[in-house]
Amino acid sequence: MRRFHRLRARIDGTLAAIRAHPTGRVAFKVAVAVLGALVVGLGLVLIPLPGPGWALVLLGLAIWAVEFVWAKHLLRYTRHRVQLWTGWATSRSLPVRLLLGAAGLLFVGTVALLSLRYGLGIDVIADGWRYITTH
Repeated sequence: MRRFHRLRARIDGTLAAIRAHPTGRVAFKVAVAVLGALVVGLGLVLIPLPGPGWALVLLGLAIWAVEFVWAKHLLRYTRHRVQLWTGWATSRSLPVRLLLGAAGLLFVGTVALLSLRYGLGIDVIADGWRYITTH
């Protein structure tokens, strides 16, 4: 834990030194804005695909939160809503949690199949059916 506090103090000192210089402050703000926008944009593109779309959006929001107060508030709000959802879902009975998990898997599977079909032109269901009926 002590190592984390030393690292945090070093990062805070470096950020304070950058922000102390007018050019550094503007350059840092622009760099954070651009990097956050790239990560959020990539996350938004990946949301309909299987993978870390939402995680990248939240990471980009966290990058923005380093420099922008509105992003810090939005990140805090999002974290609170996710905690509420997690609390609600874990307080349900086992059959309801299994149903929620099955619905999530069905959604991800459907998105994966549609992504393969319309993104890459691979119809997994038709190819699988053709394989089953000919072998």
